[in-house]
Amino acid sequence: MKKLLSYFLFACFYLLAAQVYPQEKIKDKGIFVERKAGYFQNVILKEIQDFEKKEKPEKKIFTMDFSKVEAPKSLEEFKYYWHSTPENQGNTGTCWSFSTTSFFESEVYRLTKKKVKLSPMYTAYWEYIEKAKRFVDERGNSEFGEGSEANAVTRIWSQYGIVPEEVYNGMLPGQKVYNHSKMFQEMKDYLESVKNNNAWNEKEVVETIKSILNHYMGEPPKSFTVEGQTYTPLEYLNNYLKLNLSDYVCILSLMEKPFGEQVEYPVPDNWWHSKEYYNVPLDTFMKIIKYAIRNGFTLAIGGDVSEPGKNADLEIFVVPTFDIPSEYIDDSSREFRFSNGTTTDDHGIHLIGYKEGKDGKDWYLIKDSGSSAFDGPHKGYYFFSDDYVKLKMMDFMVHKDAVKNFIELK
Repeated sequence: MKKLLSYFLFACFYLLAAQVYPQEKIKDKGIFVERKAGYFQNVILKEIQDFEKKEKPEKKIFTMDFSKVEAPKSLEEFKYYWHSTPENQGNTGTCWSFSTTSFFESEVYRLTKKKVKLSPMYTAYWEYIEKAKRFVDERGNSEFGEGSEANAVTRIWSQYGIVPEEVYNGMLPGQKVYNHSKMFQEMKDYLESVKNNNAWNEKEVVETIKSILNHYMGEPPKSFTVEGQTYTPLEYLNNYLKLNLSDYVCILSLMEKPFGEQVEYPVPDNWWHSKEYYNVPLDTFMKIIKYAIRNGFTLAIGGDVSEPGKNADLEIFVVPTFDIPSEYIDDSSREFRFSNGTTTDDHGIHLIGYKEGKDGKDWYLIKDSGSSAFDGPHKGYYFFSDDYVKLKMMDFMVHKDAVKNFIELK
């Protein structure tokens, strides 16, 4: 009897201790690791003829210890939709064009079953022309950079059309990788001289910018032949691709702007101050993404990719607990990072698939033109955790049919 009483008292004590001293949650640890040369250093810079001296990487960087992260390891774990083969953007700031062009290639297939490869550099060419025009119109008070946004693609295509990559890839004969460093600096220096000398002749400025672009990228075609039919870029968009660009909407989630309204995205890459972004609470933002990717839609999405939860070799993006625990990711924590500059609009990517996680949270399959996406075994792909998208991805473009159940469109 005493023995049974002892067992009973021990069991009671154990249960009481478990309640008083609950098991501590697993916390992610940060570690310092040697910075390794990746695709950018080993391939891109080696192919650029004017690259003379490779800078030595920093000895160590602070990152997350990924040894205990349970993450996808192959594309086969995801349900994903048709997309063209990943392509590297080289030494350029044209991720916005690569990602959105890829998105529209997938849209063409979804709507017509045509598999096309379109030219990201055709769009970049005409975007520089439009930037130069606005620079003159605003007397130098307009952003002239390499970056832009997803809806720049619809704006440019509406005016200039689009072409297949095979008829214009933006490279000169013999060139193997994209490199806009000299070209961009030449345009930037020229426009600064225009500003300094008050030489606000738009026709002259545009012709000079065109001559610089043509020298480094070649001149875009005015017409071309596809499947025996001759098209202009606009005819190809409307008659062959059959895309209705007005069917696409941009979604944003920022507390500093009114929810439920169309607002301006306050970042330098929105250099023309577009106010067509539907601003929604974070919960709605995530619901649209989850609905879209489960119902046949892909998304052109953008945000911040410079984080300690990134591992190019493992091809994953996660949010470490030492950054913020999962349960605290909300509108406020997201806005806090955007407002203090620790979340920036630095990269555009193409969200093409998903995998349901054990905890009910998705993993997302990302097609990426950035150099680091080619460091891992699946060249041009990343696996983004649900928390990472929730905290660090700021906006996306998608077909209007994917959002009509969530927001009232104008």
